[in-house]
Amino acid sequence: MSDYGNPYGSYGNQTMTAKAEFGGASPAAPAAGDLIKDTTTANFARDVMDESRNQPVLVDFWAPWCGPCKQLTPIIEKAVNEAGGRVKLVKMNIDDHPSVAGQLGIQSIPAVVAFVNGRPADGFMGALPESQVKAFIDKVAGPAGADQAAEIAAVLEEASGLLAAGDIDGAAQLFAAILQADQDNTQAIAGLAECMIGANQHQRARELVTQLPEELAKAPEIQAILQRLDQID
Repeated sequence: MSDYGNPYGSYGNQTMTAKAEFGGASPAAPAAGDLIKDTTTANFARDVMDESRNQPVLVDFWAPWCGPCKQLTPIIEKAVNEAGGRVKLVKMNIDDHPSVAGQLGIQSIPAVVAFVNGRPADGFMGALPESQVKAFIDKVAGPAGADQAAEIAAVLEEASGLLAAGDIDGAAQLFAAILQADQDNTQAIAGLAECMIGANQHQRARELVTQLPEELAKAPEIQAILQRLDQID
């Protein structure tokens, strides 16, 4: 986890009181159709990197001619469906879309790469048996972590709704609560910066986003805040 001074502790002249607490009951699992999808090179950033900021995403690199790929497909799809929404599965045909696999250094298939918080975190190659695939899912998305990710996503949605409705203080408290649990959450960082902008605290908003590590500063939502601040200034 990055350490850049934890600037989220206060907003305006008051101390943040986190309204959100994470680690309670899990929300209902998404429908099976929402858990597994195919992607393209053009949609990879949205389907995998962006989505992995909410929950782990497994990317299955495969090809139609690959026998072991055909063995793995029903195993990994079953394991993902049975994981109850703790992970999502994105499938990429490397014959049609070879560039991403090349950038990741994948030399044989099937290859499965787990993305967490926008970055590759773990992976395996070959048609593993069901027990090992399930163990891999548990490793990258243990129940507690997945529950927290789902709750964070729900609180992000609530905070964004408050901000859109003009409740800057309420939104800021929720964004700050998220950052207490996950200080690298760029959506919450951007949301808190939006609150600061809404309260005419432009300099604080700029300080918040300009001190981020490079890998976080590249996030589209952070770049959008910087562009907005440049327009204001």
